[in-house]
Amino acid sequence: MTPRGVTPLEVTPIRAFKDNYIWLLRAGRRAAVVDPGDAVPVLDHLAREGLELAAILVTHHHADHIGGLADLADGAIPVYGPDEPIEGITRRVADGDRIRIPELNIEFDVLAIPGHTRAHVGYYGAKLLFCGDTLFACGCGRVFEGTPAQMHASLARLASLPDDTKVYCAHEYTLANIAFAKAVEPDNAALAERERVDAETRRRDAPTVPSTIGLEKRTNPFLRCREPDVVAAASRQRGAPAADEVEVFAALREWKNRF
Repeated sequence: MTPRGVTPLEVTPIRAFKDNYIWLLRAGRRAAVVDPGDAVPVLDHLAREGLELAAILVTHHHADHIGGLADLADGAIPVYGPDEPIEGITRRVADGDRIRIPELNIEFDVLAIPGHTRAHVGYYGAKLLFCGDTLFACGCGRVFEGTPAQMHASLARLASLPDDTKVYCAHEYTLANIAFAKAVEPDNAALAERERVDAETRRRDAPTVPSTIGLEKRTNPFLRCREPDVVAAASRQRGAPAADEVEVFAALREWKNRF
């Protein structure tokens, strides 16, 4: 329940490119955006809704997450982001930092979640998680600059958040991720139900995200690296028993890369 006199926070997806989501947070007429890869749909939305941009949050340096910064950041608003090669960041953030957006009456803890990129961060506050390309709905990002051990540790960290945390990832990959998850755990009843619900959601051309940490823990194979069926599937892919969760994760990620 929103306290009396406090404008409730709304989170809206702005679609970009083929399957990106730029997340817009709004309280009254003030707004912030997360990972604006393209300025045009953001500017269109701000103009249509009569909103004033108060802050920008960036999770990592890939072009589809930062391409709109130059046209959105005018030097007057803070642009938060990690220690990566990102032009336009005004406030570098690192693990353990806390940022406050007073216009939206919200604070976020900065979480270091490397693996996809070297210094990828997430933003967590008010049981909202903006995790860029680390954790996807029923999947995870590719390991480009980090190691499987780093990525597994990052995902485990996110899995430790409260089950009712809403997970706002940056891409609509859910149905493809579910297809892979079914190959890993064909008898997972929760996964079958998720496929039914999310397939209907996509038939309506609606986003399948946000999901929740609880749902991810029940259905996302990359968060289930200790489950016997997942271990067995990963070991079959490796052609040898997986010695630990990191080996399970690495086998799953390599399998998904070619799935």
